[in-house]
Amino acid sequence: MTASQLHPGEQLASTVCSTKVVVVRAPADRAPALACGGAELVPAAGAPAVPSGGAVVTLIGKRYVNADESVELLCTAPGSGQLTCDGEPMTIKAAKALPASD
Repeated sequence: MTASQLHPGEQLASTVCSTKVVVVRAPADRAPALACGGAELVPAAGAPAVPSGGAVVTLIGKRYVNADESVELLCTAPGSGQLTCDGEPMTIKAAKALPASD
């Protein structure tokens, strides 16, 4: 995916497992290489249907971020592939702490 093609709200899918994601945040100044299970993510509209199999690695409803949190993806369908950005594994975004109530 090139930066001109990657926009918030865009739906992407894996070609090797059943993982599907929605782009929440993407940098405008560079083109991150997004992949799942070692294969580049493709637009969900043209992605082939891949049956789920193996242990679930990507969890539905979780947000995944790269190391500097410049790329954020929301998982809309779970799968067995590991999400990566520029070759580095993406991690589940930690929840923000709520302010303490007195």
